[in-house]
Parts: sequence; C-alpha cells; structure tokens
Amino acid sequence: MNLADYFQSSKGIGVLATSDSDGNVDIAIYARPYVIDQSTIAFSMSQRLSYANVQSNPKAAYMFIEQGQGYSGKRLYLTRLSEEKDPQRIRDIKKQHSRLFDPGDASKHLVYFTIDRMRPLVGDKSRR
Repeated sequence: MNLADYFQSSKGIGVLATSDSDGNVDIAIYARPYVIDQSTIAFSMSQRLSYANVQSNPKAAYMFIEQGQGYSGKRLYLTRLSEEKDPQRIRDIKKQHSRLFDPGDASKHLVYFTIDRMRPLVGDKSRR
C-alpha cells in the first residue's frame, strides 16, 4: 500500500516532534500529512512552536498510531524542504489532498518535508 492510500484508509492519531536550534524538544498532536509523493509530505502548520522549530532546525519526526488494538502505525523521520507561501496554491493543494477542506484555513503555512526514513511503529530491528 502506498503512503497516500495508507493515510487515506487508516484511522488514528498523529504526533509531530520538533526541536529548536538549541535542541529544546516539542511534541504536538498533528493531523495526517498531505502526501505529495512517496518521498514528500506536507503539513499545514499554524504560527506556533512546531512551526518556529522547523524554521531553525529542519529535522522532525512524525508518529502515526493506528486506531485499534495493538500497536500499529508508522514513524517518519523528516527534513524540512520548503514552504508554500502563495495562499491560492495552499488552498489548491489542501483541496486536492484533504477530505475536509475548509476554504477559510488558508492562513496556515504549508510546510514540505522529505521522508528520510520510515519505520513501523514498533518491532523494527534496524538500529540507525
């Protein structure tokens, strides 16, 4: 299953972890990402701590915990790529990738990330 299908069909909760340039960590509940392609995602971000953190430190991690019994989900290790600044382009992208599009939601930032690595929520034996 590709990443776009996974996030379309899976129910659960997402958590985004960021840190500033001094290493001060923050975690926040986040909606599912907009899947641009298999190696690029984007998040709609308000001008809050997570957004400020990725401006000074491009590294982040996103954890998606699937609803249900057991521990299923994904961990995505990310690097900030860019940010869409054109409000109309933001609306267009969000409309294409979201089931619940709110036209009044365009004031948020749309921040793109490359997926450096993807791991299951639990049980991955890789050490890196």
